[in-house]
Amino acid sequence: MPGPHLLLVVVVAVCLIKTASGFANGKVSQACGDMIPQHGHDSSSKPAPYNITLDNPTFSPGDHITVTLLVVPTSGSISFKGFLIEARDAENPDGPAVGSFSLLNPSESQLLHCGHTQGSAVSHTSKSKKTEIQAVWEAPKNPPAGVQFLATVVQKYKVYWVQIPGPVVSLNGATGVPPPNPTPTTTTTAVTTTLSALTRPFSSEGCGRSKSCLRDPVGCDPGRDPLCFFLSFTPEERTVLFELSGPADGYLSFALSLDKWMGNDDVYLCVRDGDSVDINAAYVSGRTHPELASENVLSDTAWQLADGVIQCRFRRDILLPRKIESRFSLDQSYFLFIAHGRAEDGVIYRHDRQPLISTHQTVITGPPENLAGSRSPLLIKFHGVFMLVAWMTTVTTGVIIARYFKHDWPETRLFGRRLWFQVHRALMTLTVLLTCVGFSLPFIYRGGWSRHAGSHPYLGYAPNIISPVVVVAIFLGIQQQALLLPGPWSTGVLAGCVVWGVLVDLLLEFHSKVVIVTGWFLLIYSGKSF
Repeated sequence: MPGPHLLLVVVVAVCLIKTASGFANGKVSQACGDMIPQHGHDSSSKPAPYNITLDNPTFSPGDHITVTLLVVPTSGSISFKGFLIEARDAENPDGPAVGSFSLLNPSESQLLHCGHTQGSAVSHTSKSKKTEIQAVWEAPKNPPAGVQFLATVVQKYKVYWVQIPGPVVSLNGATGVPPPNPTPTTTTTAVTTTLSALTRPFSSEGCGRSKSCLRDPVGCDPGRDPLCFFLSFTPEERTVLFELSGPADGYLSFALSLDKWMGNDDVYLCVRDGDSVDINAAYVSGRTHPELASENVLSDTAWQLADGVIQCRFRRDILLPRKIESRFSLDQSYFLFIAHGRAEDGVIYRHDRQPLISTHQTVITGPPENLAGSRSPLLIKFHGVFMLVAWMTTVTTGVIIARYFKHDWPETRLFGRRLWFQVHRALMTLTVLLTCVGFSLPFIYRGGWSRHAGSHPYLGYAPNIISPVVVVAIFLGIQQQALLLPGPWSTGVLAGCVVWGVLVDLLLEFHSKVVIVTGWFLLIYSGKSF
């Protein structure tokens, strides 16, 4: 029966394939009006190292002007990743875009639909580094007397310039064309915090006595163990001092939550950006990207980077004014989350591991205590164990007993029935029981269907269709963060079990057809004939 065996091997190979993700595509039509990137940070106050040049200072309706956005020659090796170019009425620079563009660099630029005109703006297509971009602007049929070109340029996620003013071109025959406007003062509202470097690493000394601590592994000391994830908080009159430490490539964060589910949480981020760390408060609404706080609520911020470990410290008032929404009062009881993951140019990505979640709620301003936490819910652990035992052990053994031991135990009986049948029935009954219980556990844990577990729940929904589909579901399931399995060893061990099952099945198949005995007989017989 080579068909199912080959399919099973293909299933294993497919499950080992990894996916890749792409960069931002520059479709930023939502920024057409104010031309401000939604990055949650202020635009740079330094002079912009970029210029806009034109090939003609005047125009008539329908004329074409080549617009060039380029790095200032004296800026050295500075480049840019993103941009947005628009043309506007020089007398009304806050008005809608004027005219339309055509592309000269289609691999690096694209047209956007701003307002009522298709192609009225030009933006990037990827985050590749650029030093110059060109586009051709076409004047409308009824143009204003003067048109000014504006550009927003992103050097990296948190370093950008908004509405860099370019030259003003004049309509032929028009008079009173206004001069170029100065750089607009419109900027985004974001947290600005004075940062300083920590003078010494954090320590677990005082945990449970003078401060509350949540640690993973239990009892670790961040001053001695570089793999220690550590959160401490110490009430001090009207404020609370927080210390956060852990190994992370991009960011480290913790959240205050009313339950053990991500969503509607008060979040605090320590994000690595080059050789420094940005410390911000944020809010998570549902399973979305954190939104940075619009007002600064943190003080005495400090950080340290050493040997791949991020450490940050800050204070926050216990009670905040009512006008500051999305910030929790620290005199209440919350679950604590610690998460970490990758960051690029200050942009954070989904956490690499299941967050560490405290086992119970605690009052932030309450008595000091040593908190316990877990990254893997017990119900999900049992789900994984039951499904693995059922579909990688009992069902395989039950099929082998029925297929190959029926003739080896023809008359042996147990409780009045043939032995092979009793063993087969017991194993298959156990498989059904384990599958039913294991299948229900995630629903009990999540309180319904999980929409954020990938394709695993969909493939595992119909385990009785064909066994290879179940194997796919199992391989996808062991990648779930909630199981906290050691990768990549877990995938290799599971693949070894599948290969072992296939080899045993093939060996017994050959044995049942007396292939080995027949081969020896033919070999001996051929030797005697000659």
